[in-house]
Amino acid sequence: MILQNWWFTTLLGIREPLRPPVKGHIKSDVLIVGAGAAGLAAALCFVGSGKKVVLLDRNICGGSSTGKSAGFLTPDSELELSQLLRKYGIKGARELWEVAAKGVDLMVSNIQKYQIDCDLQVQDCLFLGNGSSGWKDVQEEVESRKKLGYSSTTYDKSEVPSVLGSNAYSGAIRYTGTYGVNALLYAQGIKHVLLENGIEIFESSEVLSHKDHTVYTHLGSVTADEIIFCIDKPKPEMTRYYKDVYHAQTFLSISEPLSDTDISNLFPQGPLQCWDSDLVYTYFRLTGTKRLLVGGGDMLTTYAKNDTTTTHVINRVIGGLKEKIPSIQHLRFIQYWQGRIDMTRDLIPTVLRDPTRPWIHFVLGCVGLPWATFCGNFAARNVLDNEEPDTEKYYQYFSPNRKFFMPLWLEQILGKRLVFTVNNAWAKYKQKNPQ
Repeated sequence: MILQNWWFTTLLGIREPLRPPVKGHIKSDVLIVGAGAAGLAAALCFVGSGKKVVLLDRNICGGSSTGKSAGFLTPDSELELSQLLRKYGIKGARELWEVAAKGVDLMVSNIQKYQIDCDLQVQDCLFLGNGSSGWKDVQEEVESRKKLGYSSTTYDKSEVPSVLGSNAYSGAIRYTGTYGVNALLYAQGIKHVLLENGIEIFESSEVLSHKDHTVYTHLGSVTADEIIFCIDKPKPEMTRYYKDVYHAQTFLSISEPLSDTDISNLFPQGPLQCWDSDLVYTYFRLTGTKRLLVGGGDMLTTYAKNDTTTTHVINRVIGGLKEKIPSIQHLRFIQYWQGRIDMTRDLIPTVLRDPTRPWIHFVLGCVGLPWATFCGNFAARNVLDNEEPDTEKYYQYFSPNRKFFMPLWLEQILGKRLVFTVNNAWAKYKQKNPQ
């Protein structure tokens, strides 16, 4: 395998793949920093608003976490519905699940409305249980969906092979309304929609600093009435809330095309997007070009401070999946890449207006394309209209002032990686907020 992001390979031949960097000084009504899923969703809100909008990205649109992702469009990100239910109760779980569900709907409606060619695949989700504990997780998910009135289909161990070519899983739950997508082509498609509607976009324009209403890059600067930062890997000079964000490292790989026989053996009832119940889970889905996309990691590298670029982690992930699914034993994987997923300690995004500079807004730590899309859209809507319904409710959910198992001052003694990891696990598996 070669170390190369497959999604970047798919950009070959598209029109105008790169916008020039910002040069000189520009004035605008709104500046959006970061052109991933969140920044693009924010920019779309201003189409037709009559405002002058500038969008900056340090790479290309979608060139960071968005363009390295597996392209799962599902309300699940790192938190299953049962975990939201435990943490927030029925009302809170429904409201937060609907946040991500709205993010899915926004992305799919954008693709359909603007006819973006980005390999949109209708694929039901299949959450797979590993062992007895995994079967318990599946059952908890089934019960949670019943409590909130969401439909699903359950498979016990003997029934799993009817939808997936494996008898290694202890059970599964399946639900609809989910999709797979090439998120980098989606981002580039939205870029052209924005350009056609008068949004100014500058790529290769990393913001190095900002003061008052102005941000500065290596070649220019932009002054705006309102600034929305939709950034990942934030640095201290960008925001004091950089401490709220850490990352999980994951690995992805893409295979050679599967034959029709391979596909029918793997997915007897049609392609699904799948992940298992392990703490560091394996996930996979079929692309529209009939390639199998596989992702995962291990405990040693998931929260590691520095990137790992060797093949040993993804090879173990692929090897483990091949043991569970005999029909893909012969399948050859040709490219792999790693990426860091920004996240907060409790896996809920941080979205806020700066309390001392109310013209500055932050969207940070969004895990998953749907969450990022909703949060970018939400931040922009509140720039356009401070009387948006449910504004304070969502700002409360996304507030940086949330409580954690280990106090944050311990990070100065034990290190951010350890304390963040413990708080992350506590939020995912143990936290229960007052109802």
